[in-house]
Amino acid sequence: MGELLFKQRKRNWCGLPWSFTIYSFDEERIFIESGVFSKKEDEVRLYRILDLSLERSFLQRIFKMGTIKVDSSDKTLKCFELKNIKNPKETKEQLSQLVEEERQRKRITGREYMVDHDHDGYDDYDDDQHYH
Repeated sequence: MGELLFKQRKRNWCGLPWSFTIYSFDEERIFIESGVFSKKEDEVRLYRILDLSLERSFLQRIFKMGTIKVDSSDKTLKCFELKNIKNPKETKEQLSQLVEEERQRKRITGREYMVDHDHDGYDDYDDDQHYH
């Protein structure tokens, strides 16, 4: 694991870090660690992130928090959230920049994400030789 660029506990409704979920990321991956007695750690490679969005409820705005929603092409964590984090705008922008840098470093273009994952990659023809 590289040097962590971000590490923060999920916070409760009033902004206190009384949670057993920790979000972190480095230059290549996002990590979500949860649990007290039994620990679970998930990770998503940054180049697999398709979209980032930020939501801030009224209470989150009062306590200067937000939730970053992440859509990815990862098989186990397709859609997930970094809930109730401090400095959400700055964190989202930093994450967005890292995603773009990682895609460029790995030479991944948007075409890799436009594949229809329900099919085997081959076009289907009907009897009249038309696509369907």
